[in-house]
Amino acid sequence: MKKILVSTALILLAAVSANAAETRCGWLQNPTPANWWLDDADGSWTIMTQGGGTEPDGMDRISDISEGDYVRTNGNYGYACACMNVDTDTGEGRIVAIHSFHQLPIAQCANDTALSAPE
Repeated sequence: MKKILVSTALILLAAVSANAAETRCGWLQNPTPANWWLDDADGSWTIMTQGGGTEPDGMDRISDISEGDYVRTNGNYGYACACMNVDTDTGEGRIVAIHSFHQLPIAQCANDTALSAPE
């Protein structure tokens, strides 16, 4: 019985650490309706795609990025610089939950040599 309890505890700990929230900062892009991703120093993270399934938990935490420091590229769409506390699925390169969102000045991402400029 003790072995079962220890095994169960280890499995639960592994599950919790696999979904540990992490802070990711970079270019938050919304080029067209319902298409969102974050490009950070580790690569590109899909947040949601139009017709591509469900949006991540906490999507409503992303405020209207056009009200902050923002680059308009397509009508009402464009990109901003942001930090987000998120849960990711690294195998899929997806953000699966958003815990917090903070928009930053464009200059912060533009001056970060670890980030590639948005296209």
